[in-house]
Amino acid sequence: MPAPYDTHRAQIKAILLAWGMPERNAEPTSETMAWADLHGVDSHGISLLPGYDRQRRNGRIKLDATPTIVRQTAVSALVDGGGGLGHVPARFAMQTAIDKTKSAGLAAAVVRNSAHFGATGFYTLMAAQAGFVGMACTSAGGIQVAPTFGKQARLGTDPWSFAAPSADGRPFLLDMATTTVAAGKLRNKQNEGLPAPPGWVLTKDGQSSTDPAEAREKGGFMTSLGGSPEGSSYKGYGLAAMVNILASCLSGATLITDPMHLKKPQGPDIGHFFLAIDPAMFRDPAEFQSDVAQFCGDLRATTPIDPAQPVMVAGDPQRNFAAVRMRDGIPVLPGLLAQVRQIAQASAAPWLLD
Repeated sequence: MPAPYDTHRAQIKAILLAWGMPERNAEPTSETMAWADLHGVDSHGISLLPGYDRQRRNGRIKLDATPTIVRQTAVSALVDGGGGLGHVPARFAMQTAIDKTKSAGLAAAVVRNSAHFGATGFYTLMAAQAGFVGMACTSAGGIQVAPTFGKQARLGTDPWSFAAPSADGRPFLLDMATTTVAAGKLRNKQNEGLPAPPGWVLTKDGQSSTDPAEAREKGGFMTSLGGSPEGSSYKGYGLAAMVNILASCLSGATLITDPMHLKKPQGPDIGHFFLAIDPAMFRDPAEFQSDVAQFCGDLRATTPIDPAQPVMVAGDPQRNFAAVRMRDGIPVLPGLLAQVRQIAQASAAPWLLD
């Protein structure tokens, strides 16, 4: 049965606290994860707990990590994530970029020595809510994607996000993997014993498969955005390379192509990149936001192929999910719910989702 948002978020936080994560980290981490579930990004919320639990038990994440700025200018910051989950250092870095942008007009922050940070769109939305254009991307912990024409995994899902404030209160919010689908959607299919749609994964020999475990456990690969060379997968491949240059090469995080990436005892050393831009450097901010609203409105007004499926812009589907789930509760599928219950029981966390 779907649980109210507050209960759902409290369950995530209860487990994090039971693991030994301090309040200062558990509160923002649970908020970021619950935000993803509320907005229909089910691959980046409570479904991450089993993977985080394995990392925790293997000593690959520090629950009490505190991000620190190790190098900065008026328009930049290099943040060390301290080896913890990425939600806290990512929020810290984007807020640092936002604060610097308030005085400088534009600022970027990068993070090294971090781990998975959840939904990239959460952080660009921070910039949009401050009245700024936001961009963010992150390298990945898991190597699951072969370059176009390759049959060896060299990349991750390498997500990218862009957000812009709008006068109508509905920011443009694009959050996308550079693969055909986010890895979490494969994980969710596997949790529930469901097949993956054709085009999501390939076998180790490069053949199409509908087995969601193919890329995770059987030596196969996820596909770059485009799905195949004929479908222009080189575009997704190029975007993934760009993400790693911004997130890892700028920050000094371990390159995902480095054999030591997954072998470091303290964890995979993921890198993040954040950018905030103040439209006021170029024109009146209200006029900018008005144009964003008009532009998005014009796109929504496009005559749809199917009247039952109106044209939307990035951010609309997530807002629609949030409205429904805030009213009706957040669902958790049975297979995942059983895993989360076991994790709660093993850590002596209270169970709140019944």
